[in-house]
Amino acid sequence: MDCDHVDWAAMKTLLTEDDFDNGRTPEQLRASFAASAVTCIAYDGGQIIGTVRALSDGVCNAYIVDVWTLSAYRRRGVATAMMEHVLARLTGQHIYLFTDTAVEFYRQLGFHEQEVGMGKVVGQWLQPS
Repeated sequence: MDCDHVDWAAMKTLLTEDDFDNGRTPEQLRASFAASAVTCIAYDGGQIIGTVRALSDGVCNAYIVDVWTLSAYRRRGVATAMMEHVLARLTGQHIYLFTDTAVEFYRQLGFHEQEVGMGKVVGQWLQPS
């Protein structure tokens, strides 16, 4: 997806208002999406209503992040369509994601639980860029 015309400030505002903001600035959002292997941003008219992006080595491993649908648009197939769009571009790769609130949704897309996930922040979280 071409991220050149995304209104990153509007995305930041929507994420904040919809309680899905992790603290990134509009510029950090832009950098995150630009550095992704695959991105999908859903719109209704000119308004952003959803996002999904994947980090990938392009060969065997990918990680899905930033799966979000604006609350007023949930349960309408937006996230499913975005996920299908992204997954179609990751053929042959092991795709991993973390979730604590949408397990059944991801099961319906063919994901299954795995035993252990771990994480670590190196340095300060969201160090200014």
